Amino acid sequence: MSSPKTPPDGQGPSRPGSSRSSLRSQDRPAFAPGNPSGLRTSHRPPPSPEDTRTAWTDGKGADGSGPEPPRIDDEGIHYGGDDHAEPVERVDDSLVERNIDEPAEAAAQEHLLSHEAWDQPPAHPGPCDHGTLSPRPRPRRGGSIRSFFSLDSRVGFGGRYAGSTRDGAPNSGTNAHGVFGDAIGDGILGPDDAAKMSTTAWLAKKHGVTNPRLMYLIYYVPFFQWIAQYRWSFLKGDAVAALTMASFYLPMSLSYASNLAHVPPINGLYSFVFNPIIYAILGSCPRMVVGPEAAGSLLVGSVVRTMVDSGQSSDDDAIAHARTAGVVTGMAGSVIFIAGLTRLGFLDNVLSRPFLRGFISAIGFVILVDQLIPEMGLVDRAKEVGGVSHGSSYEKLEFLVTNAGYGHGLTCAVAFTSFAIIMVLRELKRRLQPRYPAVAYVPDRFLVVVLSAFLTWSRGWDKQGLTILGDVKSSTGSPFPFRWPFQFSHMKHVREAMSTSFLIGLLGFFESSVAAKSLGGGEGNGSGIQGMSLSANRELVALGVANVVGGCFMALPAFGGYGRSKVNASTGGKTPMSSILLSLITIICVLYLLPYFYYLPKAVLSSMISVVAWSLIEEAPHDIMFFWRIGGWSELTLMFLIFAATVLYSLSLGIAIGIGLSVVSVIRHSTRPRIQILGRVPGTNHFENAEDKPEALEFIEGCLIVKIPEPLTFANTGDLKSRLRRLELYGTTTAHPALPRVRSPEHNANIIFDVHGVTGLDGSGAQVLAEIVDSYRDRGVRVFFCRVPSERSRVYKLFESSGIAERCGGPRHFVRSVDEALRLTELESLTEQFRDNPHPEEGPAERGSTL
Repeated sequence: MSSPKTPPDGQGPSRPGSSRSSLRSQDRPAFAPGNPSGLRTSHRPPPSPEDTRTAWTDGKGADGSGPEPPRIDDEGIHYGGDDHAEPVERVDDSLVERNIDEPAEAAAQEHLLSHEAWDQPPAHPGPCDHGTLSPRPRPRRGGSIRSFFSLDSRVGFGGRYAGSTRDGAPNSGTNAHGVFGDAIGDGILGPDDAAKMSTTAWLAKKHGVTNPRLMYLIYYVPFFQWIAQYRWSFLKGDAVAALTMASFYLPMSLSYASNLAHVPPINGLYSFVFNPIIYAILGSCPRMVVGPEAAGSLLVGSVVRTMVDSGQSSDDDAIAHARTAGVVTGMAGSVIFIAGLTRLGFLDNVLSRPFLRGFISAIGFVILVDQLIPEMGLVDRAKEVGGVSHGSSYEKLEFLVTNAGYGHGLTCAVAFTSFAIIMVLRELKRRLQPRYPAVAYVPDRFLVVVLSAFLTWSRGWDKQGLTILGDVKSSTGSPFPFRWPFQFSHMKHVREAMSTSFLIGLLGFFESSVAAKSLGGGEGNGSGIQGMSLSANRELVALGVANVVGGCFMALPAFGGYGRSKVNASTGGKTPMSSILLSLITIICVLYLLPYFYYLPKAVLSSMISVVAWSLIEEAPHDIMFFWRIGGWSELTLMFLIFAATVLYSLSLGIAIGIGLSVVSVIRHSTRPRIQILGRVPGTNHFENAEDKPEALEFIEGCLIVKIPEPLTFANTGDLKSRLRRLELYGTTTAHPALPRVRSPEHNANIIFDVHGVTGLDGSGAQVLAEIVDSYRDRGVRVFFCRVPSERSRVYKLFESSGIAERCGGPRHFVRSVDEALRLTELESLTEQFRDNPHPEEGPAERGSTL
C-alpha cells in the first residue's frame, strides 16, 4: 500500500475531494482560518488586533505611521486614530463567495465576533495583545450572544424531566400518565412526589406555574381563555358576521332537513341552536362556525329511507324520522367524542385525498340528481311510479328522462330562475370581493328566499300548483323537545345507523380539520384572540359533545365548514362570540319568526341545495387534472370506482369500497420495509442510495451496506428478511425473486447496517432483527451497526437486552459512521488472514477497493 504524497511547503497530506490551496488562501495571512465557520454553529479563536483584514485608507503606509490599531476592551472592539481615517468594509469570506455587498451584514458579523462568549476568564485584566491565540475578551453583560445561546441547557430551554421513571417515554410520569395523559395524571390522579412527576408537571413547577389544574382547565375549555381577552370592540364585527351567516345558512338548514334528511324542517334549525354555542365553549379554532352540511344530511336521509324500506316507519311519520335523525347524530357525536378522549386525532389521515374527492363528488352528483325531481315538480309522479325516491342516481336519471313531460311549468321556472340568480350573484361576488370587500355582506340567498316568498304570497303561486314549505313547527309541539337518543327502544335504529354514523363523524371531522387548519388558531394573528393553539383531539371532543347534545334535540349532524367559516371571518367575525350570537339569532327565529317561512317555495330550497351540490362537484376537475399530470393512475382509479359505485348503486357501497381500499392502502404502506443499499460517492466518505443512480456510485468489495431509514415495529419487520435476501442476491429490492443470483456471495462477507433512521424499536422488531443477526453469524458473515442512537436511548437498550449487541460482536461492532465500519471490516479481515497464515510470502491483498 503506497504512502500518501506530501505536498510542497511542508503541508500535510491532502484529503480526497478537497484542495489545500487556492488564490484566496495564498493571499490570506497565515493566522487567518482557511474555512471560516459560522459564529452560531461553532467557536473559533477570535481575530487579534494584529489582524490585517481591516485596512485603513488614509493614504499612510504600513511603516507604523498610520492610524493606531483597534483597541479591545470589555465593551468590544474600538477603532482609534485620526478622525479622518475611515475603515473600509471588512472583507468576509462568506460575503465574497456569495458576491454580496451588505455593510450592515458585515457590521452585524463584526459585532457578533466581538461579543462571542467564552466561558474561560481572561488571562489578565485590560486589553490583550498576545496574538491570535490570546484569551477571549469578556463580553458585555447586555446584548451578548449568550443571551441567545446558553451552555446551560437547564435554563430557558425546556426539555424532558431527568428524573423520569419511564425511561425513554416522551412524557415520563406514572402509569396513569401513560393511560390517561398528563391532564388526568397531574391534575387529578398524579401525586406531588418528585420521583413520579411527569415532564409537564416538572416544567410547570420549575417555571412558576402555581396552579396546574387551572392550566389544564383553560387548555381543555378554551372559553376561559378567549373570554378573558374579549373586548367590546370585537362585538360589532361578531354581530355583523352572525347576522350575515344567519341570512345565508338558516334557509339552507331548512333545505337540508326537508329535502336531504327527510325530517321536519325545524330539525335543521336545531343544528344552529345548540352546536355553535357548545363549540364556542370547547372548540380550539376561534373563527370556525359549525352547522349542518349537505353530505351529513344526505347520509341521515339514507338511514331514514332504509327505515322506511324495511317497514319500521312510514313516509309520513315525521316523529319517527326526527327520532332517527337524533339517533344518527348522537351516535356520530359519541364516536368522535370517544376518539377524542382516546387521542385518535390522526384519524383524519386515514382517508386518502382520492377517496374523499371521489366520494364528495359522488355525493354532489347524487344531490344534484335528487333535487331535479322537486325542481321539476315530479314528486307526485315519482310516488305514482314507486321506488324512485329510494333508487340509485342512475334510476332517477332514467325516471327524469322518461317523465320530463309531466313536469310543472311554474315550479321549473321558479327553481331554475332561483338557481341561475344565485349562481350569477355567487360568481359576481367572487370576482368583485378582492376589489370591493363589502360585497361579502350582500345576503344573496336570503334575498332570493324573501323575494320568492313574497311573490308566492302576493301572486298566489301556491294555488297554482307551486309546493310551499307550509307550517314549520316541531313534530312534538314543544319548540325544543328533548329525547335521549340512546334508549333501548332505539336499538333497531342503532343497528341500521352504526356504519353510517361512523362515516358521518369521520367525514365531518375531516372537513372540520381542513377548515380549522386553513383558518388557524390564535397563533400570530394580529387581531382577535391570541394564544389558542389548534388540537385535533380537542376538536374531536368539542364536535363530539356538540353533536351528542344536538342528538338529544333531534338535530342534524353539525360540523365545521370552510365556506361558512370563511364568511364569518370575511364579514368581521374575530372570536367565538359570533357563534354564540348565531345561536341566539336562531333561537329567536325558532320562537318568533317561523310563521314567515310559510310561503317559502320548496323549489327555491331545492335550488339552493343544487348550488351547494355544484360546489362539491366543481372542485373535482382540478384534482383529476393534477393526478393525470403526475401519472397518479391508482388515485384516479380509486376516484372512479367510488364515484361509479355511489352513483350506479348506492351510498353504502361507495362508502364500503372507499374505506376498504383506503385502509388497505394505509396497511400496505405501513408494512413495507424501506431498506436501501448504499454506495459511496467517488472521492468522498459520503454514501447515498445506490438504487437512484447506481452508475454514479462506488460499491465496496466484500461489503453490503444497508440503510434502515425508519423505526422498526411489528408492522414493517414481517417482510424485512425477504427484502434483505433480495439485496444479497440482486443488489436491489425491485428485482423479481424468480431471477437467479446475480450478486457474488463474496460481496456479502460483511453486512453494515446504517440505523440512523431507527428512532423507535419495539419487541417484535428487536426479535426479528436478532434472528437476522443470528442467521448472518451462522453463515460466517460479520455484522456491524453504525450511527446507532446513544447508549441511553431505548433503541440501544433493546439492542443489548435482546442480545443483538452480543451476537454481532459486542460494542466493538457499534461504530459512529459507515466509513469507520468499513475500516473495521478491513482490520478484522486482515487480522483473520494473519491468524490463519502468520508468515505470508506476499503482503495481504488490499481490502476496501472499489468496483
